[in-house]
Amino acid sequence: MNKPEPNKGRVIGLQERPLGRTVLRTYRAKADLDDVVPNERQPRLGPKEDEELQRQIDDNEGLFEPLLVEPHPDQQGKFRIIDGERRWANSRILVEHGKTQYRQIPIEVTDRTLSEEDRLRVWIYIHRQRKEWDAKEKEMVAYRLIQLVGRASAANMLGISFKELDKLIEVFELSERFKGLKDDAASLTWARELLGVNKKLLSPTVIDAVVDKVARKRITNSKDLRKLRAILPDPVANAHFMTRDGDLESAMMRLRAPAPKKEKGGLVSDLDTVVDSVKKVPWATLNELKKDPEFLKKIDEATTLLNSLRTTLSS
Repeated sequence: MNKPEPNKGRVIGLQERPLGRTVLRTYRAKADLDDVVPNERQPRLGPKEDEELQRQIDDNEGLFEPLLVEPHPDQQGKFRIIDGERRWANSRILVEHGKTQYRQIPIEVTDRTLSEEDRLRVWIYIHRQRKEWDAKEKEMVAYRLIQLVGRASAANMLGISFKELDKLIEVFELSERFKGLKDDAASLTWARELLGVNKKLLSPTVIDAVVDKVARKRITNSKDLRKLRAILPDPVANAHFMTRDGDLESAMMRLRAPAPKKEKGGLVSDLDTVVDSVKKVPWATLNELKKDPEFLKKIDEATTLLNSLRTTLSS
């Protein structure tokens, strides 16, 4: 059975599509899945299969948003994906399951093959507009960009400093150690929470212990890692947490109670009482006391005594 040729003949006109610094000229068409090829240097890592996305495609009777593609530089008559590889992959899964109506997919085609820098900038710009960017993508993309174009270009494309880039990489590399979670993206949340703990307290052995306890379901909520801020500085609680059977809750129970504040007493307390009493006297009462010679005599005595005390403490 012959496949239909890529739908080149239906180009009605080019439209401009500004995407950050890059302005693309594109046209809309449809293409067979086999005429659309994934990009090997895709910034997004991880599995592409998504049952929820397949359900959405099925419910909408096809893709609602076209794939952004470019003319393939090496394969005549084919297109290479700029953005939309997950949509392409899950459409293919549906076709493999017998739903051949999804073989023809909508595409938006650029009028030229992009440079790698333009292609990456376009992809980053598009994904930054989506909710997944902050939730699960920015660290992963930063890591992948360094592999693709190097540290300097990665920072430039993301518009961040080297320090910010290194922080993203640190989070991603730590997230790779959290295995067996229901949602792969959740590992980034665990890594972010753990790295929120004071670096001076977060030794490699502490990180190992946390990773192990998460894997064994001894810790099941990433936000609970904030309790480490109280546990790790305490020698007893820390030592217990680091045992195989220790967990956050049992370690919290071993925290030392804060030392009670010392109550003020003696001369300092008496002076505080006098100062507070003076502050509370209404101005009207003070005006009346101006006329009381006995009160003025006591003020003089108190002034002489306090001056003498001050002289003694200064010598």
